[in-house]
Amino acid sequence: MIQKTFLFFTVFLLFSCTKPIPKLEEVIPSKSQNWKFEVEKTIQLFGHRNWIVVADGAYPKQSNPAIKTITVDANQLEVVQFVNEVVKKSTHVRANIFVDKEMAFVAEKDAKGIENYKTELGKIIDKNDIKTQLHEAIIKELDNSAKLFDVLIIKTNLSIPYTSVFFQLDCGYWNAEAEKNLRTSLLAN
Repeated sequence: MIQKTFLFFTVFLLFSCTKPIPKLEEVIPSKSQNWKFEVEKTIQLFGHRNWIVVADGAYPKQSNPAIKTITVDANQLEVVQFVNEVVKKSTHVRANIFVDKEMAFVAEKDAKGIENYKTELGKIIDKNDIKTQLHEAIIKELDNSAKLFDVLIIKTNLSIPYTSVFFQLDCGYWNAEAEKNLRTSLLAN
């Protein structure tokens, strides 16, 4: 009887002190799960000078720790539309939206689907709301901002070059004219 009790107690301890080896997907959750929640949460945390980038599949993971990259298994235009809608609904931020100047010069023969992409992007974001700059200039501005402020990159599986959409966040309840008026008042006193 003592031997059985000892054996039972030993087996009980052995199994109660060990955890089963988790499956890989439990250790590293899919980055495509709950991306909309991640974007909403990030926009709540972000303010002016933060950036959100909806990138194509070849966009590199940057080494700056202030730049967080997530991958999503979603259509790139769907992600652009979602980010744009969440920013527009927020009261604390608005966005300056940039696309690569190079996109206007990418030919359909070199990048199948680019013409449809530009048409569909124009349906999501008014062309008057989009600013264009050379890709390297946007990246340089984003990198400079990331020296002090966080950036979220949402990497999609789109395989068309120069299609990343850059949302540079700005204050939603204050604008450049109000800031200029404030600075003028400060200098006058």
